[in-house]
Formats: sequence, structure tokens, C-alpha cells
Amino acid sequence: MIPSLLTRTIEKLPPEVRLQGRVLFLVDDPELIRRQLAGEDVELTDEVRATLRDNISTDEITPAYICYYFDETLGEFPYLGLKAGNEFPIKQGSVKQGGFVASVSGTRRGKGSSREQSPYAEMMAGIKVVIAENIERIYRENCQNLGVLTSTNFELVERIRRGDTIPLTEFTDGADEITRGIIEHGGLFNYNVARLQGTVQTPAISCHHGQPGDAPASTDAADVRAMRGSGEGNLPGPGPDTGVDYAAAQFVATSTSNVESDSVGAPEGTRHRGRRPMTIAEKIFARHWVTDLSRGDIGVQWVQPGDSGFVQTDIRFSHEYVTPMSAIFFESLVGPDERVVEPESILFFRDHLTFLKDAMPPERVQLGLLDVANQLEVKQRQFAEKQGVRLYGELGHGKHGSEAICHSKILEAYALPGHIIIGSDSHTPHAGAVGCVAFGVGTTAIFNSWITKDVRVEVPRSFKVIVNGQKPENVSAKDFMLEILRHPYIKDGHAIGQIIEYAGPAVESLSVDERATMTNMAAEVGAFTGIVAPDHKTVDYLVEQRGMERAEAERLIDGLFSDEGADYVKVIEIDASALQPMIALPGDPGNGLYVEELGEDVRIDIAYAGSCTAGKKEDMDMYARVLREYRERGVHKPEHVQLYIQCGSQEVYAYCQELGYDRLFHEVGATFIEPSCGACINAGPGVSRKPTDVTISAINRNFPGRSGPGQLYLASPYTVAASAMEGRIVAWEPQPEPAGV
Repeated sequence: MIPSLLTRTIEKLPPEVRLQGRVLFLVDDPELIRRQLAGEDVELTDEVRATLRDNISTDEITPAYICYYFDETLGEFPYLGLKAGNEFPIKQGSVKQGGFVASVSGTRRGKGSSREQSPYAEMMAGIKVVIAENIERIYRENCQNLGVLTSTNFELVERIRRGDTIPLTEFTDGADEITRGIIEHGGLFNYNVARLQGTVQTPAISCHHGQPGDAPASTDAADVRAMRGSGEGNLPGPGPDTGVDYAAAQFVATSTSNVESDSVGAPEGTRHRGRRPMTIAEKIFARHWVTDLSRGDIGVQWVQPGDSGFVQTDIRFSHEYVTPMSAIFFESLVGPDERVVEPESILFFRDHLTFLKDAMPPERVQLGLLDVANQLEVKQRQFAEKQGVRLYGELGHGKHGSEAICHSKILEAYALPGHIIIGSDSHTPHAGAVGCVAFGVGTTAIFNSWITKDVRVEVPRSFKVIVNGQKPENVSAKDFMLEILRHPYIKDGHAIGQIIEYAGPAVESLSVDERATMTNMAAEVGAFTGIVAPDHKTVDYLVEQRGMERAEAERLIDGLFSDEGADYVKVIEIDASALQPMIALPGDPGNGLYVEELGEDVRIDIAYAGSCTAGKKEDMDMYARVLREYRERGVHKPEHVQLYIQCGSQEVYAYCQELGYDRLFHEVGATFIEPSCGACINAGPGVSRKPTDVTISAINRNFPGRSGPGQLYLASPYTVAASAMEGRIVAWEPQPEPAGV
């Protein structure tokens, strides 16, 4: 706890707000946007509403290069990547100069990256309220944490245009008590200070709260310590800063029986109720539930969807796009000489921009953007040194690249079954492959976690995807995901904010690396997170990858399964044996179809094989198998195709060198490069340079401008490698592997 915060004066917002300013409608018509920016006020007619832009990603609100800024300068740049028709009509400073107070769009606003620069840029440009048909979870929470109001009520538009006084309840009605409190306090920081001071108590959930000493007789101190795991790279579990030793372990909920009925006369919100069957994610939330921050009381018997509160984290990480802004918030709001709570369970990464100087267009270099971007590295490094936080940094000695992409290293060295992990990136669910709840949060949530070590959650509903059958040899987990992403339940936005649990024989047959492809792309689903129940393959991974004792690994997964009768809002079943290699057409990962359905040949200019999603050891095995077959047939990469293969970590890079993959890649004409997010975020080799460039990529998303101005197709590692060698998009047709390979 940080003592200086206990005497801080905190005030709430007034009960009514007046939002005086103009309304900006983000529409598909570029001319209508230009007219608004020029001063024309537009009414929300049926015609205008029909043209509101859907699926506005945070990449469009603040393109990656805009996120080099990490202060109020961001107010010059909101919506620079917004595509209207085939144009980008919004220019630097135009929104801020337009006097807009509200921004209105259609469905799925704020999808994609968890970057808080997006709502912060809007706020710094004068936007005080965001209105849309529905709003993605991380983006919505980022708005609330910063103090930007959000609504799905389009009737507010006219009231804002008239300058009416609007009750604050218009923005809090229907919200849970915690969200309401955050909005009323003008943001998460003020609310958390009030929690620390004891002037705000988070509501108790409607179940029996476990108290210290309630653990089953079979759970002793050694069992509790074992729940944290051990071995090189593992971080401590919750509790050391409060003296409470992972009380979450007291509630390993393996029983689905009713243990007691409602108790007459029990305090409101803490009634004894029969324990409900829980999903694996709900069990993990229950173990980590914060019942009293000041006392360090953690753990409840069960939770259910809709329960709101805070959960204590095991790991908190951020990268150079987020750490500097979080550091500025910390230094300005908490104090320049204060220290973060439990720095040993915090990790920083320099992984996004280590190849930027090779990818940044000359005109942006001339604008000084490279110098601006380099300040991100400086600020993060200085803050890490000051706070004693482990930084996975940039390679030195003349080498490019990073020690590791954050998601890759978290899975390789830190994530354990049953953990709760938060990260400053929408692909944080990557670690769910080993049976933990890992989810992305924004800058303010990361900054606040440095103070409280916990994070706000509303327990999401879960839906299950069961993949049956045996997949064809040329089909991978990426193809599973492209099939899932085109399912109407996901494509129509019904899965937004839910937990996707992957199960079934075909998922159980996958390695942890392949499972990570699926949990990683929960971000593209719009889900809260993705998770796979840990099993014997998880145990093998922990033993082989971490050097953990098998008995310890097996104890970690004990009880981590979904109970029979657990509640799912939807169950989707897929037959893996009926799948074929897939491709996602440019614009959205949900634009999936079988490669054979393309009809005509699609000539490619670039093939990119890498990123967190596709830069793991098994991904390298896939690239190598395909490329080896072509080499053995004497086929060399076509001259017009640029093929880049990029690892997710130095560990994967060393793996490729050990197996000779680096030599194979060179022999077929590929460029093998050090770890970095790189082309996936338009910041490294493999980005397109002009709109006519065609790229096939194994990354996780292909939103407009995501990896350059060209046309970006998504595919599996198998399909990317085969297409690179053919010079056009093709499915890989496997040849029998030679004996001993």
C-alpha cells in the first residue's frame, strides 16, 4: 500500500452534466465527414444512422504510429486511420479544432487492440462522450477508467446537440455498482483511492464469502504455495504484500454439490446459497476475488456471470506502447518518488518497435516520428530501472529485435494453470493455453494495478466451442480459428465480452503452442478471454518447458476443469475432419473461406510468417516442413515474393538454429529475422508499401492499415509457407515425411 494516497482528497462528479459542443458522426461517406469537420452540423436522420461506420477498430482511431505519442499531444490525432469509403478524410488537428464533444458510430466500436491511446486521444481532442450501438469491452472500460462517458442510447444525441443538462444516471443506469462508482468518481484512479481510504466498499456478491481458515482440511500451507508454481521465471502469487498467502487456493472448487441452502437472516449480499457448478474461468475468478482490499481478504466459494468486483493478479505486464503513459499517470497522480506495489510480479517488454527504423516511411522519419517513437523505449527503461521491474528489452551489440514478444515470454516462462494475468495488449489471452485467465486491459488499469495489485472485472458469460473429429494434416489451429470467426454467433457480435472456452477431442489433441493460437485469437472474437482446460499435455509442457517436477505440475491443474452442468450461453460444435485450409479476405479476420473457394489465382507480393500468434516453436516446425518439401523438389522462392520469418522470442530463435531451420529458411530465399511484433503492427520487415501490394500473413488480424496500405490475407503457417513458394495463394498439400524427421 502507498501511504500518501490515504490522505488524498477525492471528489465525485456532480449529479448532472452539460456536454456543450458539437456531435461528430463517423460515417461511411467521406464527403459528409469532411463537411462536418468544416463546420456543418448534421442531424441524426435515418439516412445518416444507416451510414454510421461499424467495426471501427482502435487501429483506425489511433493507428500504430500515432501511439508513439504518450501525452496530451495525442489530441491532435484521433481517427486518422478511419476509413470512409476508400478514403481517410480526417486529418491532424481537425477533430480538436472542430469543437466536438460527442462521437457517434454504429456496431462494435473500439474492436481490436487494447490501446488506451485511442480514447485518450479522443478525450484530449475534446470528446467527452462516445455513443454507439455496442462497444467493445476493453475500449469501453478504457473510456470509463479515463472519465470518458459511454452510451448506447442514441436519444442522447439530440439532447447533447441542444446543450441540455443530462443526469449522470443516463450513463450509469444498468451498470454494476463498481462501474457506476468509477463513472461517478470521474475515473478508476479516484475510485481506487477511495477504496484504499475505505470510503468506498465494493459490493459483496450474493454467495457465501470464504474467510481465512475456511479452507478444506486437505489444503495446507504447502498446497497453497504449490498453487503458485515454482521454477525459473515464475513469479510469486498474490498475497505477499498483504501478508495473506494466496487464500485463493482455499477455494479449489471441485465439488458441484449443494453444500447449504439459503440462510434466513443472513446479511444482504452475503447469503449462504448452494454452490453452483462453475466453468474453469469462474473457478479461477472465485479463487482470486478480493473481498477486502485493506485486509487482504481474497477468495469466495463461487461466482456467477454478472458478479462485479476486483480480482487479485498473479502477473501484470506492459510493453513500450503503454508503460510510458502508465508511468506518467503514476508519477503525476501518485508521486514521482513513490514505488509500485510488488515489482517482482510486474514485467515490462520492449517488443513492438525494435524494427521500426527499417519499416517507417521516409516521410514519417522526416516528420520526426522516429525520434518520438524512440522516447517510448527511453521512458520505459528509465521507469523500469527506477522501480526495479524486470524489462525484456531490445537486443544490443548491433542486433535488431527484442528478447521476446510479451505474449510469447509470458507463456514460455511465467503463466501457470489457475493464474490471473493482465497485460497491456488485447492478445494477452495467449496464455490461456495453459488454463489461466489472461486478459488485456488499458493503460489506466495497468497503472492502477501498480497501486492495488488487483483489477476490476465483471464476471462474463461463457460460451464453449467444441471441436470434434480429427483434423486433416494440412489444417492447423489457425484454420480452426478462421472457421470459428466466420460463425454467425461471432461475426454478428454476439460473443463480444464473453469467455470462449475451447474443448473437444480436436482441441485436446493440440499442443500448448497450437492451443495458444486459439486463445490468442480470442481477441479477434471480441471475447473477454479464451481458455483451454489444462490436461496431461499442459503438465508435459510445464515439465519440458519449465523444468517443473511432474507431481507439482499435476497438482497445479487439480480441480481446473469445468463442472458438469456449468452454464454456457452458447455451445458451438465444429467437425475438424470436415475442415480445409482457410483464408481470411482483406479487411477482417471474420472474412473466412476455404482456399479452394478463392476461384481465381491471387498473386502475392509478400508472405509474412511470424508474430506472437505464429512465431512459436511449433509454428516454426510448420514453416520448416513445408519449405523443406519445396527445397527437396528443387523449388526456390519466386523472385517477386518477399518471404519473412520472424520468431516470437530468443528461445524460439535458438530453437530454429539448433534444428537447422535458419539454414533451411536461407536456402529457400526467406529472410529470417529476430523477434519483434514487427509487421503485425506495421513496424517491421514484411509491411506493405502501396495499396496494390498483396500480402499473405500468419498474424492474427487484417484490419485496414494494420500491416501497411496493401491487401492483407490471413492464413495458417502451412498456407503462408506454401503460398510464398508458389507466388500465389495455395493450400499446402503434404507429402509423406521422410523416416526419422
